[in-house]
Parts: sequence; structure tokens; C-alpha cells
Amino acid sequence: MTSRENVKASLEFRGCEWLPHHFPAPFSTDIEFVKMTPSPDDRPSSGVDEWGAVWENIGVCKLGEVKQSPYQDGWDFENMVIPDVLRPDRWEGLKDVRQKYPDKFLLGEGISLYERIYFIRGLEETWCDVCIDPDSLRHMLDILLDMNLKAIERYHELDVDALFMTDDWGLQNTLIISPDKWREIWKPYYAKLFAALHERGMYMVLHSCGYIVDILDDLIEIGLDAVHMDQQENMGLENLGKRFAGRINFFAPVDIQHTMLSKNLDDVRAYCREMTRCFLTEKGGFIPRWYTDPEGVGHSWDNINAMCEEFLKISREVYGK
Repeated sequence: MTSRENVKASLEFRGCEWLPHHFPAPFSTDIEFVKMTPSPDDRPSSGVDEWGAVWENIGVCKLGEVKQSPYQDGWDFENMVIPDVLRPDRWEGLKDVRQKYPDKFLLGEGISLYERIYFIRGLEETWCDVCIDPDSLRHMLDILLDMNLKAIERYHELDVDALFMTDDWGLQNTLIISPDKWREIWKPYYAKLFAALHERGMYMVLHSCGYIVDILDDLIEIGLDAVHMDQQENMGLENLGKRFAGRINFFAPVDIQHTMLSKNLDDVRAYCREMTRCFLTEKGGFIPRWYTDPEGVGHSWDNINAMCEEFLKISREVYGK
């Protein structure tokens, strides 16, 4: 199998030849992230994005934070300037992407369906709209879904394997909005997006951190292939494994808020083994990864190296390679 074939085997629960993974150099990786440049969903450290949101950064994290949202005082769809997702220059850098990575599984970055809304509307204002102006949210979701569907067509033409999107739906111990409101407003849009990908033989990988167990059954129901999950301890490895292993792929590092901050490398190694025990089935379902902004969350390279080495050791023990 190639890396591409091995990741697909995990996503489809057909059995892997090794534990597929996404690790930094000098370790191997089976997955490459690719994106439009510039992307309509770029989150700059500072400055103004294409939608008019103003970003600032006062720390070491790569990402900034929105300090001024263009529609904080109210939606203005009539005058909204919607970025053209098919603008040729966005795709120029991807024209030879399959030739560059012939054997890798390619994840193409899309436009978030929740985070992009609160970037341009404001977080509290978005939460209020959930209850008092859901029609405007649906109008914005129509726009974002259309942009993603156009991006999918281009990614498909470029032989990219999957769409990747970032929407953090959880706080530390609960969903950000009620599960019923999520199902009422956002679930139908995710369902349309996932269906469009599957019709083209592509996959969906959704990043979502926080406590999201209340909607994982829903996401599985509508066809999510993998959840890109940086936290697990707040939901419990055992709980996640018992409820969802074998039904969805976990694309995840050692928990970035707790164990990856340990001063004891044996804690990291032991957690790798617990993740594998809880998430990996005989047919696949677990794709370990690293957190790609280690300085922003205080991860040491000793811990990163220990994690990658342990997962590769586990792969040799399980698969012989």
C-alpha cells in the first residue's frame, strides 16, 4: 500500500498495513495538508482578512484573535463582499499538487461553517442569533456551503482526497450551544457538505475540540469520516472508545492540554498506548498526529519526539511495520 491507500483503508475500515499518521520531520507522514492561497478562511496573526474581520495576536501562538467583527452591529447581506473562492490565483499553487505528493493522502482545507460566522458576526452575537435570528444564520450558511461546494469541485479536479474544516463546537465540559439548536441549524448543512464529498469519492475530516460527545452520533449519522480531535481527556478515552470506536476515525494527538504538557515522557508513552487501545480496531479507525503549533500550547520537542516514536513502535508491534 501507498500512504494514500493506507489512510483510505483506515477511513473505510478495510484494514491497514501500518498505523497511518501525520508527524513532523524527521519522522514519516502519510498525510499532507494543502490549501488555497490565499484562503477565504485564513486566520491571520494580525491584520484584516478578506471578510473585513480585524485580527490581533499578543502571544506566541500562530493564530490571532478577532478583535473587530464587520457585522457585529447587524447582518448586511446586501452589501456583503463575498470572497470569490474560484479566483484563479487561489489555486495556482495547487496545480501540480498531486505530482508533488503522488503517494500521499491530501487534505484540502475548506471554509468553516461555524467559526467563520462568528469571526465576522461576533461570538456573543452569533449565539444570540441562534435563538432570535436563525434565518440570518441560515442565509450565511447558504453562502458558506456554496463556497465549499465550489472548492470541492476544484479539489476533486486536482485529485485531492478529502476536505478539512475547523469548527470547535465544545467548551471544556459541554457543547457551545444546545445540541437541539445545533441539529436544527447546522446539521443539515454539514449533511449536504458530506454528501457532496462522498458523491465524488472524497472524504470529510472535521476538526472540533472541546466536549463534543453530544453531537458525535449525529456527525457519524450524516457521514463524517474522521474527527480531528486535539482533546480527549475532558471526554474520557474509555468513553470515546466504547461509544464511537469502529464508527468513525480518530485523527488525534496525545491530549494537548494535559498529558502532552507532562514532564514525564513515560506519561506520554503510556497515553499513546491507551489511545491505541481505545480507538484502534482490527480494521483501522485511528490516525495519530502531532499538534502543528507546539510553541503556541507549550509542547516540548522531547514530548513530541516521544509521542511519535511510541506510535511508530506501536505500529511495528501491531502490523510488523
